Amino acid sequence: MGFKQGGLEVKRKGRQMYGDQERIRCVFMRGGTSRGAFLLENDLPRDPLIRDQVILAIYGSPDPRQINGIGGRDSLTSKVAIVGPSSRPDADVDYTFGQVRVNEPVIDYTGACGNMAAGIGPFAIDEGLVRAVEPVTQVRIYHTNIDTVITAQVPVRDGRAVVMGDCAIDGVPGTGARIMLDFGDCSGSVTGKLLPTGHPRDQVQVDGLSLTVSLVDAANPAIFVRARDVGLKGTETPAQINNNREILDILEKIRSLAAEMLGFVADRRDATRLSPAIPKIAFVSPPQDYTSTDGRAISRHQVNLVSRIMSMQTAHSAYAVTGGICTAVAARLPGTVVNDVFISGELESLVSLGHPAGFITFDISLEPDGKGYQLKRAAIQRTARRIMDGFAYVPKDRFLASV
Repeated sequence: MGFKQGGLEVKRKGRQMYGDQERIRCVFMRGGTSRGAFLLENDLPRDPLIRDQVILAIYGSPDPRQINGIGGRDSLTSKVAIVGPSSRPDADVDYTFGQVRVNEPVIDYTGACGNMAAGIGPFAIDEGLVRAVEPVTQVRIYHTNIDTVITAQVPVRDGRAVVMGDCAIDGVPGTGARIMLDFGDCSGSVTGKLLPTGHPRDQVQVDGLSLTVSLVDAANPAIFVRARDVGLKGTETPAQINNNREILDILEKIRSLAAEMLGFVADRRDATRLSPAIPKIAFVSPPQDYTSTDGRAISRHQVNLVSRIMSMQTAHSAYAVTGGICTAVAARLPGTVVNDVFISGELESLVSLGHPAGFITFDISLEPDGKGYQLKRAAIQRTARRIMDGFAYVPKDRFLASV
């Protein structure tokens, strides 16, 4: 059996019994600075409750070690990409991102992941969902979580996505083939507005602190605060942040307040449980010298601002792509706290963010439209690599609705 996509007959690997387990076609890939299972939508149960039980079993959640699955005990390695043919005329494939929680039996589909999106183009080409065209194949990816079409330019040779190349991204050892991702106009991805509160900055009260923050929604909604306002320099390492319970608590309280302000939860006290992935929270500071987590000297002249972003209540080891797009867009928006610390470079459209593992550069095009600003382009270069493929094995009782 198979299904048609773009005139191609795509073989469906499907599910097969193997003793008292079912095996499901699974590709394990790295996309940008994240990695996880890439699964064909047609191979998964249609019932979303059963589908999530199956995915949780693949990852070994809930369990702090994820010892009974492929999860890596970390939010960056506990992600899933569900991919299938798109029915939209402006897209080739649909991509649904899931953040698989480590300690809870929950998969969060409310946010987006640009790093995992870097693997969608190569996956779609290699799986026959999109016809390979040399030397570069354009793959139009409908990111269902944020209702946005991402355009990926994927290098191809001999009918397969190219893996080797000279593109380096901080947070990943070595180099790889350059994949260009353009998120286009991804403003209002979740809230429907680039500035969800209608203002570039707002005053909030958290634990007796009066803070100036900015809430921006581009690719993913996020709340930004100046590092100095929460007692930080801005160059802290992930370990320094994660070992500081006081800082973790105040950052999560700020993020939870934003979740309430944006209507994601009715009560901020429920945000960690009900909406742990969005909004993102990042703290920002002006360009400054610091040492990356791999020991390199990062100069203030290499970046336009320095930022640290949180991922599921812990510090991101590098920087989330969608969070980075939101940060870069905020840097270009007059009046935001991010714009306050942003120092523009020679090319106005380029925004380089200094993060713990180095820096990441975005190409952002914003134009005034009479009502504010319209986002025209939000592009970044990434790499991806297929690490392993075959089957994931799932106990057959996880396919029961009563589980």
